[in-house]
Amino acid sequence: MSSRNTVESLVASLPPSLVAERKGNVAILRLNRPHKRNALDDDTIAGIDAFFSAPLDGIGAVLLAGEGEHFSSGLDLNEINERDVAEGVAHSSRWHRAFEKLQFGKVPVVAMLHGAVVGGGLELAAAAHVRIAERSAYYALPEGSRGIYVGGGGSVRLPRLIGVARVMDMMLTGRTYSAEEGQAIGITTYLVDRDRGFAKGLELAQRIASNAPLTNFGVMHALPRIAESDPASGYAMEALMSAVAQADPEAKARLREFLEKRGPKVTR
Repeated sequence: MSSRNTVESLVASLPPSLVAERKGNVAILRLNRPHKRNALDDDTIAGIDAFFSAPLDGIGAVLLAGEGEHFSSGLDLNEINERDVAEGVAHSSRWHRAFEKLQFGKVPVVAMLHGAVVGGGLELAAAAHVRIAERSAYYALPEGSRGIYVGGGGSVRLPRLIGVARVMDMMLTGRTYSAEEGQAIGITTYLVDRDRGFAKGLELAQRIASNAPLTNFGVMHALPRIAESDPASGYAMEALMSAVAQADPEAKARLREFLEKRGPKVTR
């Protein structure tokens, strides 16, 4: 296949605010503005869009992380001072497109969170499929105190994670949740000690990448839509996705290995 589809070939096209590498069948994408607490500027958003738009040869999952002490402090506020309404709508739409390509892209994404996961940084994390936090992580939506409103899909994704009331509280009062509180309310599904997040995130990404691609596709694309549909439509979509997945040759081979006692079993 053409090398243009490899992680390595994407590196040169990414802005300096993003760094990508490959570990086996996992791509690692790092936010790389530690001097700005990985604040998200226009170039970074465009780079995220480009990265998740590209078909990556041999990649089964992505690990998303931040360089330095923080995942992301959110929108780089230097970029919004002079925008009018039309420009603001266009700007928010660019964030929506980029994060949509992450959430409904080609492979699942594991987000490793530490330090500030604030504003747009929390919106970015919410678009991932699995979130793991180190105990240094904290979460906030300070837009209300700054006279602005979330614009990266937070109104859509975050209420589905933690409920409308909690999102409203965070935006109105500036409430901050700790890593432990974030785990309890559903922002993350894994919580680890400081400096253990990357190793755990890579382990999870490698496990996900070992799944059958069609199964991962169903979990990424069908499951969220089934969950939001009426029961009858959900059952119908589930039946179709189940039939498609089990008819895949790779699924048949894996089932045969299990029945012949050569495949992995569920253990504690």
